[in-house]
Amino acid sequence: MSQFLGLRTAIYTAKHLAAAKDWYTAVLGFGPYFDEPYYVGFNIKGYELGIVPDESAEITRSGAGIAYWGVPNADAAWERLLELGATPYEPLEDHGVRIGAVRDPFGNILGVIEHPAFKAESD
Repeated sequence: MSQFLGLRTAIYTAKHLAAAKDWYTAVLGFGPYFDEPYYVGFNIKGYELGIVPDESAEITRSGAGIAYWGVPNADAAWERLLELGATPYEPLEDHGVRIGAVRDPFGNILGVIEHPAFKAESD
């Protein structure tokens, strides 16, 4: 039996936590469920996107990995992220699923994936 239950939380850093909170509120269309000076948490259909302050966060840092967030339409999500100030990181491609990634205005890599056949299992 696997000791992993599945993705629960992706945590990003931001030099300016309030600006990051505002940006992700605009991206998601709703505000955080948890909002403190040390952590801002968004509940995205049972998965958590967390933002922590990091005074050393720089837009040029490289990612340690990419969390891909499921979306119903990758092209529409990609365009909206760019309109809100993200920059391309990995172009949208079709590999049987639509997948790509952007860099948010705070230097984090945010992936989107349109994978109609994938359904998360409940605990």
